[in-house]
Amino acid sequence: MIHADEIVALQDTLTREWHRDSIQARANLDEDSRASSDARWDWPGAVARQHGANFDLWHIEDAARAPSATDAELAAVKRKVDLTNQRRNDLAEEMDRMLLEWLEARGLPDPQAPLNSESPGLMLDRLSILALKIYHTREETERMGAPVGHAERNRDRLAILEEQRAELAGCLESLWLQTLAGTRRFKLYRQLKMYNDPALNPAIYGKSVGR
Repeated sequence: MIHADEIVALQDTLTREWHRDSIQARANLDEDSRASSDARWDWPGAVARQHGANFDLWHIEDAARAPSATDAELAAVKRKVDLTNQRRNDLAEEMDRMLLEWLEARGLPDPQAPLNSESPGLMLDRLSILALKIYHTREETERMGAPVGHAERNRDRLAILEEQRAELAGCLESLWLQTLAGTRRFKLYRQLKMYNDPALNPAIYGKSVGR
């Protein structure tokens, strides 16, 4: 199920494709996901959907920082950020559920093995964000008309990001192999976001704070 190098390559490929034709490529992904009769076990599709949520979130947040954005535009963007961030977290949990179902069919993970503090889904989310940071930082190293020293500064940042991603991918691979060997385990950590739940957010259900 998990081959960290293949996941990194997939995230990089999708990032390039979506930047080349973001609207159509993203629409095709969503359509393919809905049409798949075996989406429950479509592991590459799950990784792509979660990366797609981070891709969308990255560019929505960019729009929120535009100096020319009006108050109404910022309010609309804030709502998109909340909804997209919820989707991002839900999809990270979906990946963990898929992995745990696959493992359960094989009598894993060993309930007596030491528990890892971070699940693969959360690590995959971090890899997704790193893929986006690497793509955009590499763009800055090639930006025409940038100030003196800009390219060099971003080459240094790019080297750090690539090192961090390689290390995280290695940690993910190790966790998976240890889980298969029965020497490590992980569990699904529910994010349990409250801000989008009308029953839990006082600003939505009308209960004043402190009452």
